[in-house]
Amino acid sequence: MRVELRLGSFVPAVPVVLAPMAGVTNAPFRALCRRFGPELVYVNEMVMATALVYGNAKTQRMITFTADERPRSLQLYGSDPEMMGRAVARTCDDGLVDHLDLNFGCPAAKVTRKGGGAAVPARPRLLAAIVRAAVAAAAPAGVPVTAKFRMGLRENLLTYLTAGAVCADEGVATIALHARTVEQHYAGHARWEAIAELKAAVTTIPVLGNGDIWEATDAVEMMARTGCDGVVIGRGCLGRPWLFGDLVEVLSGRPAPPSRPLGLAAAVMVDHATALIEHFGAELLAMRDFRKHASWYLTGYPVGSELRRRFAQVSSLRELEDLVAGLDPTLHVVPGGDRIRRGHTNGPIRVALPDGFLDDPDDDDVTIPDDGHVLALSGG
Repeated sequence: MRVELRLGSFVPAVPVVLAPMAGVTNAPFRALCRRFGPELVYVNEMVMATALVYGNAKTQRMITFTADERPRSLQLYGSDPEMMGRAVARTCDDGLVDHLDLNFGCPAAKVTRKGGGAAVPARPRLLAAIVRAAVAAAAPAGVPVTAKFRMGLRENLLTYLTAGAVCADEGVATIALHARTVEQHYAGHARWEAIAELKAAVTTIPVLGNGDIWEATDAVEMMARTGCDGVVIGRGCLGRPWLFGDLVEVLSGRPAPPSRPLGLAAAVMVDHATALIEHFGAELLAMRDFRKHASWYLTGYPVGSELRRRFAQVSSLRELEDLVAGLDPTLHVVPGGDRIRRGHTNGPIRVALPDGFLDDPDDDDVTIPDDGHVLALSGG
């Protein structure tokens, strides 16, 4: 039996969540996604709890929402329950957010080496302490807390069923599973059977699936095969914000729209770059940030390597507009082009952990200082 996805009073049009991806899911990108798929859940970039507590300037700039954005969703990560509680209290007391997500799935060595991200579920009592602190701090403001995690560190250390039970017991509103291990990173295929196992084990709150949703029909297949209550979209929407519109259609029982012509993609590119310039307040900085998006927007279209190179070096809006004007707007993606992977594809990787982190998994007394840096990471 499926459980309705609800965040406080907000019920999305269909059970779809944009995965937080640092350097990607900022306010301009989320606005584009909402244009194509309104009334869904779009999560801001992941930020470090400790950096937020201490007023890190870069972290503060990352917490940006437009006036009409609802729900205002933000993801936090950290390995210290006290710091997590303080960070949650600060965001809630200041009225900054309507929803908070906890990251227990980031596989980056910079994060797991400090005991954060995907390392946390390997110590269930620590996981429980962090979640408990976040839920308690958010409760007075009525802000729902959700959590996302991976299958585990590696094949011989799977933690997702225990993590799901802990999160449900500690009061989270929803859990999401990226069906890969940390060691697997982004290689191979997501193992949807793990999502089915988690859904069977956790029945009181919505269970969302994440991994290898490249087209809207993949979401329908995932939900049919696993019984999960909704989906989380990461790399599949890179350069394709209209995927959320497709998801609304297919999850409402209507046919999937056809692939978009290059003319539409080109127009969205210009809109995206224009919004980034306003967001960053500096054209060159914004265009440097846009370059990765340009590559993703062109993925699957037969435009040639030289043109791709020129888009990857764009340094002004005028230059982008000139390049776009030279595109053939009638071109469509090549067969299978919508399924070409974007973002991270590497793996397997070596799992980085603090010294002695796994010596006593039942110990929740861990002191691993955060360094306050905000990292450039991608989900999927």
